[in-house]
Amino acid sequence: MPPVLTLILSFLLFIALRVPIAFAIGLASIVTIFQLGIPLTSVVTQMFASINSFPLLAVPFFLLLGRLMNDGGITDRLLKFADASVGHIRGGLGHINVMVSMMFASLSGSGAADTASVGAVMIPAMKKAGYPAPFSVALTAASSVLGGIIPPSILMVIYGAFGNVSVGALFLGGIVPGLLVAASQMGYTYYVARKIGLRPEGSFSLCSMGRTGLVAMPPMILPIIILGGITTGVFTATEAAAIAVIIGLLLAMVFYRTIGIFALPKILSDSVIAYSLPMFAVASAGIMGWLIAYLGIARDVAEFITSVTDTRIGLMLMVGFFLLIVGTVLSPVTAVIIFLPIIQSIANSGGIDQVHMGLIVVLTLTLGLITPPYGICLLIATQIGEISMPRAFVAVLPMIAMVIAIIAAGVVWPALFLTLPWTLMPEAFGFR
Repeated sequence: MPPVLTLILSFLLFIALRVPIAFAIGLASIVTIFQLGIPLTSVVTQMFASINSFPLLAVPFFLLLGRLMNDGGITDRLLKFADASVGHIRGGLGHINVMVSMMFASLSGSGAADTASVGAVMIPAMKKAGYPAPFSVALTAASSVLGGIIPPSILMVIYGAFGNVSVGALFLGGIVPGLLVAASQMGYTYYVARKIGLRPEGSFSLCSMGRTGLVAMPPMILPIIILGGITTGVFTATEAAAIAVIIGLLLAMVFYRTIGIFALPKILSDSVIAYSLPMFAVASAGIMGWLIAYLGIARDVAEFITSVTDTRIGLMLMVGFFLLIVGTVLSPVTAVIIFLPIIQSIANSGGIDQVHMGLIVVLTLTLGLITPPYGICLLIATQIGEISMPRAFVAVLPMIAMVIAIIAAGVVWPALFLTLPWTLMPEAFGFR
């Protein structure tokens, strides 16, 4: 049996046997390596090489920052500011949901953390206010994908680390699509609120907005520090994450005084556990990604796709369609590491900028967080909202369609996503 077929069939077999995906990837790769007669020490070597990356150190720091923000009561302060800012508009609770998710994304970079923290408050509140349960769940899950788009994004860090692409340029490129996704979700929320007859609640108060904004302002400065430092070259993404954690600790322990010194050991240990799980998947995916390159699969797939179409738009749309399917069964992080050789080969064949391709890949794969069966954000939201996955998926379909439309717009008009990184980090594109 050809090694390529062995790799695919063994992976599918392990999945059918309900082996966790991270283990299924590693075991399928080991079976193929054994067939090829490659020393099994290559497994250890490739697993270590996959995680032996300085930029990857940003991931645990951002995970820890998200935990500090949540345990430190920062989420509650962001909720109050969002309520004062947009709560008076028709569909106010839905707008608050999206706005808080957008702000939380700029602090944690994790969609699952966003869903769990924001959803625990917003889903029950929206259901009580008269919003349909499926819509409340769908909006919470869909707005959580902003964690993978708006900087700092953990997925962008991993893409940049493994693809040798500027993380700062990816961060800057994620700002506009993130804002567009948030605006489209708020517009859809307004439409649903009108349709079901919900009236605006309360009135706008500049005094209330200023008061809550003053309290919420310190954590909202963090994204500016991170982006500003990276784009000006003062520090790397990893160093920015470490600095953000230090500031987060000062905010939670000194400024707000919501976390005591004795709570730190548990926060740190929980963050280590939260980091270890995706890193094992990264290590396993690294083996399969290496095999894909070793067997020449990346070259063959790139040649096949370029034989179908050689236009920039056609190639990017085909990659996007492929990743939409892949994202339903693999986590975004795993999918990036496994298929990155193929993606970058196609980009090189079509003369596509690697930052542009990276943004399209990240945007597309984040949809996997809300599409069954993998859709972890949708799963968390359904558990909070106490509804079935099929009902939630039907409700989230319009929001998925809006994100796909934004991705398509970014493919057709690159300047929509790339103007900011072109302007602020021209060196990432070879400009001077």
